[in-house]
Amino acid sequence: MTLVKDSPPDAPEIRPEAPAAQKRRGRRENLAGYLFMSPWIAGFLLLTAGPMAASLYFAFTDYNLFNSPKWIGFDNFTKMFHDPRWQKSVEVTAKYVVIGTPLKLLLALGVALLLAQSRRGQAFYRAAFYAPSLIGASVSVGFVWRALFSDDAIVDRTQSFLGFHTGGWVGDPNWVLYSLVALTVWQFGAPMVIFLAGLKQVPRELYEAAEVDGAGPFRRFWSITLPMISPVLFFNVLLETIHSFQIFGSAYVVSNATCGPADATLVYTCYLYQKGFRESQMGFASAMAWMLLLAVALVTAVLFWSQKRWVHYEEDAR
Repeated sequence: MTLVKDSPPDAPEIRPEAPAAQKRRGRRENLAGYLFMSPWIAGFLLLTAGPMAASLYFAFTDYNLFNSPKWIGFDNFTKMFHDPRWQKSVEVTAKYVVIGTPLKLLLALGVALLLAQSRRGQAFYRAAFYAPSLIGASVSVGFVWRALFSDDAIVDRTQSFLGFHTGGWVGDPNWVLYSLVALTVWQFGAPMVIFLAGLKQVPRELYEAAEVDGAGPFRRFWSITLPMISPVLFFNVLLETIHSFQIFGSAYVVSNATCGPADATLVYTCYLYQKGFRESQMGFASAMAWMLLLAVALVTAVLFWSQKRWVHYEEDAR
């Protein structure tokens, strides 16, 4: 008896989709994508792009929020450069950025180096050090900070106990800005977490080889740790510098909405707020805002240009 094996059924023929049908399907998919994106697009146009375009126009006008804007060309910028208080705000902001940003990053890196080592309660310490970054920008913390650095408060009493009779920092034009620096340094948790993630990516074999060669802790940090985490360091420097230029809430609250005393806490955004919403010079405030944008863009460009000299990426070593 001969066994006959059944042949497999023929596979169904797949016909290529017609070009017209492909176009219709592509349009439907694009339409669905734009519908899902429409809330973000509407928010961007109405809350970001639209106000930016309006402020660019107002920067060249005389506009006080109550009357129609009147075109005056570059008069706002000319008046800005000759304004002593504007110059003071630039000086205060630059001082805050130059002092506060490096101190914050140094503390964040130091704590990250300590937390990168295995120890008991590591998760608790990470959460505890990160917590100030979550609450530091709140108005309530600004009031607490003002109370801590007022006359005869805990900081003043501690200084007096140690033999430093400077009085409260909040009321002293020579010291009040340093209270804002202390507040931003206290919020080192966010860059610390980023540094910690970068430290975890450094291969342990490099440290072991350096120890065999007799390299000490400082030499290992300088020759291995810093080059390996330089991209993370660059990211933190860039982010924290931009954030420092935008300081407003803490300066406004700690100075009791005066940006003083004697304009000692007159940071750029605080003066912008005074011009725009207290004096109703919205055209002048818009010009200030665009000048701040240009300054931040210039600093960002300089940082990106400088990274070629000190930032080492993994693909560059290959």
